[in-house]
Amino acid sequence: MSWLRALKETARSGLTVERPRLEPVIAARGALGLALVVGLSLALFGPAVAVSSAFGAFQAAIATFQRSWRPRPTLALASGASLAVSTFLGYVTGAGAHPVLFLGLLLLWTFLSGLAWAAGPTAGIIASSNVAMMLVTVTLPTSVAAAAGHAAMIFAGGVVQAALVVLLPVRRWGAQRDALADALAAEADYARRLRHDPVAPFDPVPLMTARNAAAVTPRQARSRPAELHGARGLAERIRPVLASLADPAVGVPEEGPQRDRVRELLAAAGALLDAAAHAIRHGEPVALPPAALAALRTPDTGAILSGPPRRAAVRLAALLGDVVETAEPRTETTPAGTTPAGTTPAGTTPAGTTPAGTTPAGTTPAGTTPAEGTARARPTMVRLAPIVLAKMRAELRPDSPILRHAVRVSVVTAAGYLLGAALPFGHGYWAPMASVMVMRPDFTQTYARSVARFGGTLVGVALATAVVRTAHPGLYLSAALAVLCAFGMYLLMRTGYAVAQVCVAAYVVFLLGMDGAGLTQTVRERVLLTLLGGLLAMLSYAVYPAWETPRLRGRLADWLTASGRYAAAVAARYAEPAGQSSPDVREALLAARAARVAWQEAVDRATHEPVRHRGLSHATAEEAGHALAEFGRAAMLLEAHLPDRGAAPLPAAATLAEALRRATEQGAKDVRERREPHWDDLRETVAAWSADPPDHFLLDKGARLLLDALDELTEALAESTRSR
Repeated sequence: MSWLRALKETARSGLTVERPRLEPVIAARGALGLALVVGLSLALFGPAVAVSSAFGAFQAAIATFQRSWRPRPTLALASGASLAVSTFLGYVTGAGAHPVLFLGLLLLWTFLSGLAWAAGPTAGIIASSNVAMMLVTVTLPTSVAAAAGHAAMIFAGGVVQAALVVLLPVRRWGAQRDALADALAAEADYARRLRHDPVAPFDPVPLMTARNAAAVTPRQARSRPAELHGARGLAERIRPVLASLADPAVGVPEEGPQRDRVRELLAAAGALLDAAAHAIRHGEPVALPPAALAALRTPDTGAILSGPPRRAAVRLAALLGDVVETAEPRTETTPAGTTPAGTTPAGTTPAGTTPAGTTPAGTTPAGTTPAEGTARARPTMVRLAPIVLAKMRAELRPDSPILRHAVRVSVVTAAGYLLGAALPFGHGYWAPMASVMVMRPDFTQTYARSVARFGGTLVGVALATAVVRTAHPGLYLSAALAVLCAFGMYLLMRTGYAVAQVCVAAYVVFLLGMDGAGLTQTVRERVLLTLLGGLLAMLSYAVYPAWETPRLRGRLADWLTASGRYAAAVAARYAEPAGQSSPDVREALLAARAARVAWQEAVDRATHEPVRHRGLSHATAEEAGHALAEFGRAAMLLEAHLPDRGAAPLPAAATLAEALRRATEQGAKDVRERREPHWDDLRETVAAWSADPPDHFLLDKGARLLLDALDELTEALAESTRSR
């Protein structure tokens, strides 16, 4: 993609306005906290302290809107405390009297904020925002004592926001409810798509998000609602069962009575999963759809289906019953209309299913998942510190995109600070503040946010300055307008960065206008400084980039290796049966999912990069991704029919597992080194079964599906390998 087209695409992305679900009550709570802090500070200490405390409360409220699974009060306190420390250290090092010392602190602080992205986007956003706010707040105190007072008020703003989250709870556990409900809804959509496309793809991101949301701190574990237990693990186990029931490779013809029955079961599964998702999202009892219950109550399932499809139908019915029970907010007794774990949702036992009150072989009771009998632990903030430091140290290597981002953002922020101070505009912090807020570790977000911030700042500053110049609002009216702008930002922040920046820019103008700061600046000067910051950010990525495109082969190789280990772990369980509860299979599956998501994110980032594909075009990447997705689906079919614990072992499966591991590891090496991968070892293993196939209904067929997917990967990479 050319630079001109890349700039055009990123500009369009930055200015895009979305229509998400708004949360006015939560936005009003954040604005209320800001109003309380500003009002009390004005009444007790004056406008200068009010401005500092307002920045603390404003930033703390933004932290509570981040996509994090930690308690919102903790995020608010962490944001307020870190901003308070930043402001105090910034003033002590001499923001005004000793600019060289402050510049050194700014370089160090910004570099650390760039490395903070190693801990995740929430930590990176909070750290970057702290640097931006520090550039403004260090100009307010007049002495060390005053700086300490300002820092205390900034922290007080975070405390107020945290207290309001506790005192005025809005949808407690709402983020976790949404994550789990989204996972169940994704399963429901998958079931419906399988009715028309038996090999439909499935995006594992909702399941991965729900897994992250399920990790809790010890304090959270004591108050987590019961309906948030167990359903995620059940959704994980339902997915391979759905795929196995629908896939013609397992035994159900593409047309005929058996396929019609499978479509009925898939439709019923989708309806029940949707009902469970709605109940969990809103904390309500499950409303069981009668049509779905009637479909599952049909007594001729055992007569129509046989073999693997019948076994899949048995497991699906039992798992759906577990989901319904787990999704109920009341767990002391079984609500009317539901059934105990392990029974079918209709409360009856269709032909070919397990008896009521039992679970099929190889499954676990409701509320537990394979290898996960207890809640996933999330470290507390204190215990998290060494983990974050370890992640940051791990990024201190030349090829790390996070390290490159840290270097870029620190140099650009320092350059913007110096240029802003040298230009005759006054209040030059607008330039470095714009830079640090728009810069991200990848090209697309940095350029899109630069355009969006300039456009939003242009509109916001123009409107706010026009109000100030024409209406001359007084102290308290300026404070009220600032709070109103903050409310607009909280309300609209998920609609798009440009829209949010309109509110942020106006908020800063009104807030600084309370103390008379910045009133001498014109719209032109503020906009020019913002444009300067954005241009510096964009130029830095062009000069010192961290392109994702050249790393696509490495990402693909990582996915191939992880998928091969997953398939090998599944095959090994046929040689040593352990039932559905196989921790090694589970861990391999999670690693394969993480590698797949890393590949997808890399492809998305590379799509708009203005660099040549270097041997892996977008079309090739799409075909290769499809091939590996098919490989993972074939392994999932094998996992869906793992033999029960105590079943007769299949020695041939051990040979297959070893062949899969060796072939995919060597293939990954070939992909990295731009060679065409071959699968001769695996092909010989599968060919040897022609005369003496293994005694299992799916193992031989599954091995051939795995080999076909790898051959498809070779075909996808063949053209790009020959053209290098």
